[in-house]
Amino acid sequence: MKNKKISLSIAAFITAFSISGVVIPNSFISPAAPIIAAADSDYTYGSTDMFNYQKYSDHIVISSCKSTDMSSVEIPDKIENLPVTEIGMYAFQLNSAKSLKLPDTLTVINSYAFGMCKNLTTLTIPDSVVKIGMHAFEECPALETINFPDHLVETGDYTFDNTPWLNAQRKKDPLVIVNGALIDGRTCKGDVVVPSSVKYIASGAFAKNAEITSAVIPASVSTIPDNLFWYCSSLTSAELKGAETLGFGVFGACNKLTDLKISGKLKKIDGYTFTDNTAAATITFYGSEAAWKSVEKPENDAFLQRAKYIFDESHTEPSEGLRGDANCDGQVDMSDVVLIMQALANPNKYGLGGTAESHITEQGKANGDMNGDGLTVGDAQAIQKVLLGLGIE
Repeated sequence: MKNKKISLSIAAFITAFSISGVVIPNSFISPAAPIIAAADSDYTYGSTDMFNYQKYSDHIVISSCKSTDMSSVEIPDKIENLPVTEIGMYAFQLNSAKSLKLPDTLTVINSYAFGMCKNLTTLTIPDSVVKIGMHAFEECPALETINFPDHLVETGDYTFDNTPWLNAQRKKDPLVIVNGALIDGRTCKGDVVVPSSVKYIASGAFAKNAEITSAVIPASVSTIPDNLFWYCSSLTSAELKGAETLGFGVFGACNKLTDLKISGKLKKIDGYTFTDNTAAATITFYGSEAAWKSVEKPENDAFLQRAKYIFDESHTEPSEGLRGDANCDGQVDMSDVVLIMQALANPNKYGLGGTAESHITEQGKANGDMNGDGLTVGDAQAIQKVLLGLGIE
């Protein structure tokens, strides 16, 4: 049996509704449809005692669980000798399980997969996972602990919404950042500067935030995701330093947006980037007028037509951080080595969001990561070698 094609119009519909927190009913979309599916492909249906699944030529997608009344869920790494690589949409929604074990073969957890699992307390995301879809773990009122792998994991709109884990992270820092991915910023206030250590921003990360007044997105972020500032009613200015694409609804209904600065690397503006936006803005483009004209964009967009334009070809970005400068004081010395060791030994006090005045920041973590594998004792040793003039191996 062949799967059903998820049309682009349905995908856009889901994206638009996700920022409102509306759960799309199972009758609208097949629970087995993976979020990353872009075209038809062949599979057959299969089942075990516990799961229904889709069997492709080289992998398995778990499409549903046969029972929602379970104390624990353990998903195997193989079925029919093929690796289990995805959890399908809605597959375990409303399941009563308290514990969950995911296989090391898993790469994608699709949208709504574990939504409203009221007893789930702890989540360990396997190192193999690279993407978790929108609303995947929303409304899990007992989910207090999430263990992430030591690399960037892409998330979507409201992936962990209304969980104790997210609430605790927001108290530490309203910019919830994990391994270079900005997951949430909906409790930020005033002027927000996203650190250059961020490489990825989840769609809808600031959506409906009525208290954010300005935002700076670093040059390290090239994709400005769907609904990023949707209905940010107090947003007056935004700077997108490295933007190459602007997604659906990025500035939708941001009716006070009067100052917009955009990277000269820009290639595409979605047809609905400025939907329902009545503001009259000045757009500063960090490039030539000819380069702006070459950008793919909607021809009759009212926001773009109302805007005044400044073309700044002289704009350059300063360096994003001094390598080894873990305490961000503008120099590299033994104090950076000490802070790294403190952060590793006592993360609650000196780590990200720690209680000490000298705790490490996201920028400091990025500066101190000498070899790109996350902050480790090896980074402290590498900085000491630099200070001794020995270089880095």
